[in-house]
This record gives sequence, C-alpha cells and structure tokens, in this order.
Amino acid sequence: MQPHTPRSYAHAVPTGDYPRKTLVPLYLDIHNVHDGATVDAVAQAHAADLKAQGAHDVRYLRYWVSEAEGKILCLIEAPSAEAANTVYREAHGLVADDVFEVQEGL
Repeated sequence: MQPHTPRSYAHAVPTGDYPRKTLVPLYLDIHNVHDGATVDAVAQAHAADLKAQGAHDVRYLRYWVSEAEGKILCLIEAPSAEAANTVYREAHGLVADDVFEVQEGL
C-alpha cells in the first residue's frame, strides 16, 4: 500500500432504518472456513449480520462465496474493522480472518 493514499468511502445513502450522514470507510474481508462454506449457510449468516449491523453503524453491502475453496469475501461499510467483526461475533461468531480497508475503483 502506498502511504498517503486517499481513503475510499461509501456513498451517504439510506441504510435500513437510518440514513448515512457521514462518510464511512469501506472494507473487504475474508473468512477461511475450513469445514466448508455453502452458499445457503452463508446466506443465513448474512441475514443475521443484517439484523445486527445497525447497532454498530455497520452496513454489509455484498458477499461472495467459494464453496470449493472454503472462502467468503464481504464488502462492508463500517467505522472500523473491529466494528465489522463485532457484528459477526454477535450475529453468528464467524469473524473475518483478514480485513482490509479498500478504495472503490471503476
């Protein structure tokens, strides 16, 4: 990563019951699921994330699953990486193995 690069922030758009009033960092995380990750199981975990996200000012935007590799990737707006993992911890316990702040490109 280059020093002094500008942060990428998600747009200020309504999220569930609360509108975004400030810019929030954007994160990409990776979960390594050693006993397998099915699309159906991840969909259920994502639904739990959506129920818990508001209490921590987090917004789960998208996720991708590789059943063959046992990997889940999630795109998140959050005030911090720890806030995103707090939601996971409370929703289902499957915290991310790696969390990266990212910049959105074209």
